[in-house]
Amino acid sequence: KMSSGAADLRQRKKQNCTESDKMAPEERNKENSKLGRSPKYLLIQRFAKLFFGCLAAVTSGMMYAVYLSTYHERKFWFSSRQELEREITFQGDSAIYYSFYKELLKAPSFERGVYELTHNNKTISLKTINAVQQMTLYPELIASVLYQASGSEEVIEPVYFYIGIVFGLQGIYVTALFVTSWVMSGTWLAGMLTVAWFIINRTDTTRIDYSIPSRENWALPYFACQVAALTGYLKKNLNCSAEKFCYLLVNASTYTFMMMWEYSHYLLFVQAVSLFLLDSFALAQTEKVHEVYRIYLFSLIVGYLLQFENSALLVSPLLSLVVALMLSKSLQMNMKKSTFVSRLLKIMYIYLVLTVAVTLNFLLKMFIPHKENEHLLKFIEVKLGLNTTKNFTMNWLLCQESLQAPSQDFFLRLTQSSLLPFYILVLIICLFSVTQVIFRRICGEPLKETVKLEDGRIGERPEIVYHVIHTILLGCLAMCLEGMKYLWTPYVCMLAAFGVCSPELWMTLFKWLRLKAVHPILLALILSMAVPTIIGFSLWKEFFPRIMTELTELQEFYDPDTVELMTWIKRQAPVAAVFAGSPQLMGVIKLCTGWMVSSLPLYNDDDLLKRNENIYQIYSKRSAEDIYKILTSYKANFLVIEDSICNEVGPVRGCRVKDLLDIANGHVVCEEGDNYAYSKYGRFCHEIKMNYSPYVNYFTRVYWNRSYFVYKINTVISFQS
Repeated sequence: KMSSGAADLRQRKKQNCTESDKMAPEERNKENSKLGRSPKYLLIQRFAKLFFGCLAAVTSGMMYAVYLSTYHERKFWFSSRQELEREITFQGDSAIYYSFYKELLKAPSFERGVYELTHNNKTISLKTINAVQQMTLYPELIASVLYQASGSEEVIEPVYFYIGIVFGLQGIYVTALFVTSWVMSGTWLAGMLTVAWFIINRTDTTRIDYSIPSRENWALPYFACQVAALTGYLKKNLNCSAEKFCYLLVNASTYTFMMMWEYSHYLLFVQAVSLFLLDSFALAQTEKVHEVYRIYLFSLIVGYLLQFENSALLVSPLLSLVVALMLSKSLQMNMKKSTFVSRLLKIMYIYLVLTVAVTLNFLLKMFIPHKENEHLLKFIEVKLGLNTTKNFTMNWLLCQESLQAPSQDFFLRLTQSSLLPFYILVLIICLFSVTQVIFRRICGEPLKETVKLEDGRIGERPEIVYHVIHTILLGCLAMCLEGMKYLWTPYVCMLAAFGVCSPELWMTLFKWLRLKAVHPILLALILSMAVPTIIGFSLWKEFFPRIMTELTELQEFYDPDTVELMTWIKRQAPVAAVFAGSPQLMGVIKLCTGWMVSSLPLYNDDDLLKRNENIYQIYSKRSAEDIYKILTSYKANFLVIEDSICNEVGPVRGCRVKDLLDIANGHVVCEEGDNYAYSKYGRFCHEIKMNYSPYVNYFTRVYWNRSYFVYKINTVISFQS
């Protein structure tokens, strides 16, 4: 039955495509005869519009990529630096990603390099990891293959090739946003405005300035391509060839996005919820929506197999929701009749899908062993106030700026660029129009096959409704966690630009206002050109000089203390040495020297999280013997203490590393409303610098500068004072 139903569905889709292809020329000929235009004139006009629009989209992407490259060069003086100084610009987890890219290039063959990464025992002491699975290193695999296969060894240095790919992807990101806004509004003027807002608000639209190799910088361009293709796929009256192209692009971009980022399935879950709501109110073709569900399902299966049987994908909410929707598919297809019973069943259908999805997810988590995302659930509990904890890792995460609620500065920046006011205006108009359409559907009124400009019903276009729901859901997440703004703000740029450039949106507003003095269609067409032009000129006048100043102003990033530390390690430390210190510094040491470390800045593995917490104890008030036992348990030979952490004066008291350690260790005493740290031992990072017993019995200082103190961990302990 399922196979016959699927065959009927495919046959129905083919018939719809054929009918629309046949009807389109007839409708065009009627319109042309009314306007006195020949089909040849219309063909030339459409070709010119498409050509110049594509040219503008590609040019925008290329210019943005060049802009990022130029800004990066000005910021770091990259071309004039030595290799070591360049590598120091990669901080934290970025250093780890790039270090594995280097290892792949140094391997005698690609196959050998992949094997060494999947059985890696040269990075973290006493631990063998599958780095490809644990760190989602598919971008590095692809970059290394392209670098070697293209014969770029003699043309460009590996670091330039690597960051060049990332900057190129950012160009594709901007191009995809351009195309999405263009497809929705019908004018590439909206795409230009989208790009302008995106670049002006770069601080809030991308993390490319702070962390070039981060997974989202590799993954989000593919998601933007998927959204652009999905926007076209959801449109009504799409000809068959365009629909197939959009469908194939949605397929390819979804698979790629799933492989590039370990948290991609969460973002796809938000998208699936948007499509589920869109379909539940019968605002889109059910066949198209369910085709997208199948793409999700197949992507999860492929991702599970290629990511070494990643159990996190099996227990993901996306899989549970998609399976629940597929199980309820036959029920949904029988509820398209405009009767009271069908409308009642529609409400039950939504309840049924949600119940099945939650139950299925609970059962999967019960029977499938998984540990990857347990810390995320604990974090959400504490973040929502459902639980309290003294755990160092949880409190450290809660103190991170990206996991705080967005600051007022964020909204101020969006308002100063005029983005937020226009987004709110567009969102309100679209929401009211969608609400009207939903009310009409509840009353049994069918949707129009073709929505004309004079109808003023922008809420009947499924691609618009999808984007409204999608931005609202992403906006809710961004209001809780500032780090989510990098997912939300780009689509705010796109939706706001579409709205001010869309005659349909202005016509919808004028229909409500019932304008009589001026012809509403004429006024809508004028405003859809005039408003974005005025916005564009104002943005050019205010922000273009700032952008040019960024590109012409030479900044200086120089960290001589870190350079000296890395140089000393490479010259003086034994090859088999293991270094211990803060995870962020260990990532840089691994990249710049290749030496083994005791911890890494990774937060998706419980064992590594525990390691990080234990090694951070060097900044706590514990005895020399305790610290010695911790470090030797990980076979560490050298300890690196950072003065910036030991003497940290943070803006928020209680969020410094040493404060969090005192809370976790129970070294905090409350007196008269104030908290005081108390322990019978002094703070280890301070006491060890005094060079007195018992600290000198366990540790010997071998190197220091203004920022770092390096101690050799004694293998033979001397208890002489």
